[in-house]
Amino acid sequence: MDKLKILVVDDESRMRKLVRDFLVKNNFEVIEAEDGQKAVDIFFEEKDIALIILDVMMPKMDGWQVCREIREYSKVPIIMLTAKTEERDELQGFELGVDEYIGKPFSPKILVARVEAILRRTAQGSSEDIIEAGGIVINKAAHNVTIDGKEIELSFKEFELLTYFIENKGLALSREKILNNVWNYDYFGDARTIDTHVKKLRGKMGDKGDLIKTIWGMGYKFEP
Repeated sequence: MDKLKILVVDDESRMRKLVRDFLVKNNFEVIEAEDGQKAVDIFFEEKDIALIILDVMMPKMDGWQVCREIREYSKVPIIMLTAKTEERDELQGFELGVDEYIGKPFSPKILVARVEAILRRTAQGSSEDIIEAGGIVINKAAHNVTIDGKEIELSFKEFELLTYFIENKGLALSREKILNNVWNYDYFGDARTIDTHVKKLRGKMGDKGDLIKTIWGMGYKFEP
């Protein structure tokens, strides 16, 4: 079986070597990038990267921006490495779609264990990659959506939001519940961010946008 390919992004060569050595020892193939721009270029050239280990502070493009660029097109698992341990940094990472957040210094063995756990979780979900309702088909593995056979372009959060609606079709969903499940943490900010995303999503869905019903004073319900 082909080795799974991991992209390691860090401007410190010593750190890249440390991570690479442990991953290679555990039968992974490793590609390295020393800055954010190169990481993005490599990701879109390679096409088959299974997971990204991404440092935050880097030249040319920092880890946050790398994550934003990739999340517009892909759900590839991302582990963020950072010397910062402030709560707002972790929350920003999860809001951008980071799967794990590991502070430096860290144990390379723990990092490898996290990599393996995430990849196992990803593989287990592969049997449920296709969901559909009301003429809308979502391929979670390929990260694409078609409506009556025509593909539509969604941002990462729009894709996650539509997926959550369809997986919970017929159920009344509060804004708080949507935020906690789609944004992956207890959100303490303005819940109106949901309304903004729903408005954009409905606009891209055309007539099918009417399937997302507003429940005044509470949230939303998807009814195909």
